[in-house]
Amino acid sequence: MSRFDFTQGFDPEAFTKMVRRVGHGGALGIDYVGHGPDWVELGLDYDEKLVGVVETGVLASGPIISLMDMATSMAIWVRLGRFRPQATLDMRVDYLRPATPGRRIVGRGECYGVTRSVAFVRGIAHDGDAADPVAHVTGTFMFTD
Repeated sequence: MSRFDFTQGFDPEAFTKMVRRVGHGGALGIDYVGHGPDWVELGLDYDEKLVGVVETGVLASGPIISLMDMATSMAIWVRLGRFRPQATLDMRVDYLRPATPGRRIVGRGECYGVTRSVAFVRGIAHDGDAADPVAHVTGTFMFTD
């Protein structure tokens, strides 16, 4: 496996490819969708292993929370232009409705503020229509370096 260089900018697509081989996001099947100057979109394909209640086929909340934690974390690094060690201080997830069984979840995280020691994020998770989100998230991350 090639070594990821955390000092030369931050490439969310390359980072996602790396963690798909070794990390929690890879175990869930999270992949890169797109990014901009302060946002990142990641995808989570429907997988029966991730279903919370078999009778309904609805994904469990844990994989969606993981998707949004990863998308918002990466949005911070995109905004900073580099990886910076951090810890999730707070992540509020407001579920608006269950995800539709069989559909891919897209998580979009945005970093809207950074101080010396804290970054502020928000985002949505949807299953095909961003105007009809499954969940909204807000959070704060503390830098640990």
